Amino acid sequence: MVNIESATIQATEEKILSAATLIFRARGKEGARMQDIADEAGINKALLHYYFHSKDLLFEKVFKENSNLFFSKLNQIIQSDTALFDKIDNLCDAYISMSLENPFIPILIIDESNKNPSEFIQKLFSGSNKKPNFNTFKEQIRLEVKAGKIKPTNPEHLIMNILGLCIFPVISRPMMKFTMGLSDREFTLAMEERKKIVPAFIIESIRKK
Repeated sequence: MVNIESATIQATEEKILSAATLIFRARGKEGARMQDIADEAGINKALLHYYFHSKDLLFEKVFKENSNLFFSKLNQIIQSDTALFDKIDNLCDAYISMSLENPFIPILIIDESNKNPSEFIQKLFSGSNKKPNFNTFKEQIRLEVKAGKIKPTNPEHLIMNILGLCIFPVISRPMMKFTMGLSDREFTLAMEERKKIVPAFIIESIRKK
């Protein structure tokens, strides 16, 4: 038999987390207000504070849940049996898509990693949140080089090139928009194009002629 009170509590918490995710995505942690989140969730601010006593606690919960999905998806791709070029294509597509959907994740990771690297990284990957495991991907790259299918390539540099080309425009979005005179819509369209441009560029750089 379903406990009505427990079901109501869970439904309200899920509504709050969904609303908070939308607000944090749009405004970041610093720009978000608890009143904005309460309004988005359709509840009063007092009830919001009953469930989450502070914005920091709410952000931590939202960040943890979204980063868990983020890293789980990456691990599925990099540890799959997919052919190397297809894997690079899938990785770029997923990384750009997830970073656009949740821009606060890569921004916060970089910011906090520079402030308190050991403490933050251990906290980030505690519990069920598994860190990206690139070992299978690196071994796949080494085997492709050994078989003469791609140019001699350092796996670590290749992976850093992929991630850097995917993530840098997202974390530097305000600067990119300002210096290149892009609107929000134009920036998003450019990032959608990069889902094809980046893997094509990476693949061409290692393809055996």
